[in-house]
Amino acid sequence: MPDRILAVDDEPRFLRLVEANLLTEGYEVLQAANGKLAVDMAADEKPDLILLDVMMPEMDGFQACERIREFSSVPIIMLTAKGDGEHRVRGLELGADDYIVKPFSANELMARVRAVLRRSQRTGPEFGDTLFERGNLRINFASAEVSNDSEPVQLSGTEYRLLLQFARNVGKTLTSEDLLSSLWGPEYSGEKEILWVSISRLRQKLEKNPKRPELILTRAGEGYYMP
Repeated sequence: MPDRILAVDDEPRFLRLVEANLLTEGYEVLQAANGKLAVDMAADEKPDLILLDVMMPEMDGFQACERIREFSSVPIIMLTAKGDGEHRVRGLELGADDYIVKPFSANELMARVRAVLRRSQRTGPEFGDTLFERGNLRINFASAEVSNDSEPVQLSGTEYRLLLQFARNVGKTLTSEDLLSSLWGPEYSGEKEILWVSISRLRQKLEKNPKRPELILTRAGEGYYMP
């Protein structure tokens, strides 16, 4: 059964172009012309991936991403304007998994789509135990549920996989390159912005004081680790 991709943009010509490229690669394509419709379709149609433009009427991509993250961990790729670093960071902070800068080629679009779908479909690592506990943090690998201080923690797919990397490598320093390559793929080796924002979001959700983390620490000049 082909993966279903929801393409969201208020420009009909752009949507037709994206649809043509996705159909050529064998994907099933859904379309939405604004953020409000995208939120409704994300809930009703449950796509495998969402391509979400930032600048749209009624509800922009940021608002739509935030709303979707309230009920779904579906992978989201934000489509941002060329050179607009602020938009890229904001989208990642709201829970997007990746971004593509407009204008982009069909090859770049397909490479990003394949990479994000590959990550989302990757099964979790094999652990000897079903549960992992570190301080007040608890991970149930069987159900992919995370809690902190006995309270459930909602993580996006990317955040959860990032947390698993630290859980399976307790005490080991993981470089930015290690994390980018293992989670996002070798083609992301220079995309440190994605990693910084993802770690920041993870700390915001897990740490009592994100500015003084206890679960995910930085080793200056080397990388990150879970003590």
